[in-house]
Amino acid sequence: MRIFRTDQFPLPLPPGHRFPARKYALLAQAVAGFAAEAMDAAPAASRYELALAHDDAYLDKVFKGTLSNAEQREIGLPWSPQLLERSRRSVGATIAAARWALAQGCGVNLAGGTHHAGRAMGSGFCVFNDIAVAARLMLDEGLARRALVLDLDVHQGDGTAAITRGDARIFTFSMHGAGNFPFRREPGSLDIELADGTGDAAYLAILAQQLPRLFAAAAPDLVFYLAGADPYAGDRLGKLALSRDGLAQRDRMVLDACRQAGTAVAVAMGGGYAVPIEDTVAIQTETVRLAWQTFGVTGQISHSAATDTHPPRQWSPT
Repeated sequence: MRIFRTDQFPLPLPPGHRFPARKYALLAQAVAGFAAEAMDAAPAASRYELALAHDDAYLDKVFKGTLSNAEQREIGLPWSPQLLERSRRSVGATIAAARWALAQGCGVNLAGGTHHAGRAMGSGFCVFNDIAVAARLMLDEGLARRALVLDLDVHQGDGTAAITRGDARIFTFSMHGAGNFPFRREPGSLDIELADGTGDAAYLAILAQQLPRLFAAAAPDLVFYLAGADPYAGDRLGKLALSRDGLAQRDRMVLDACRQAGTAVAVAMGGGYAVPIEDTVAIQTETVRLAWQTFGVTGQISHSAATDTHPPRQWSPT
């Protein structure tokens, strides 16, 4: 198992900006406490890879810095060369995590989950859609035949649903708050909306009911798990009421289901906007800790496998 970080690539933001950029360095520091030997800097996604999910005209604007003010407001982040670099690295981290998942069972991106970015636009702090790019790349390279996007961020994965609609190889599942952003939904393969204030018991019961149905319907050999920390009761953008223990139970259920099905899983962190920020960091650290405990280092493979263009050996549970 390998864990990919992007915090070395800083994102300059104006004072008081509400995007919690500081959490990425704090998360990397916490994860290094138990899995430092598995951590790597994220590679940068190429223009070719990004074009698997995004229009050339949109890519031109992001690469050349010609996004309009309105487009930057929609993204919620000001354009800069560092934003481009960080966004490419975030996608590259999910690609690398997917490659390692197919080789050893699990890979983790300490960022990612940028599920609001659409084919021709960014939105909601998301410039490029890491999940859609990585899923298409793994499928097109023949490393996987079918992918399941299991999106448990509190916000609907509208961009992922829109980009992958009509691609029978990709099944998208989003379980999210009904009264939350985005307010214009893009229907995925299966969407479940939860009332404001939904807590641990109801949330986990629904997830336990849906997981076997999802694996049966999607028949995936690769799962992309968006482990958003924002269903947490203390999240300022969440509106749901899960506890930290409830979120850990959620993660354990998903990871165990993947392992029991013999399905590789690439984990991305998704959103988290708790105050204090240390709550988000603790939640996401526990997600990575559970992945490490569930999969760990299941075998030896060359360091280059994460970016190798040749198919890695397929993982199977031990």
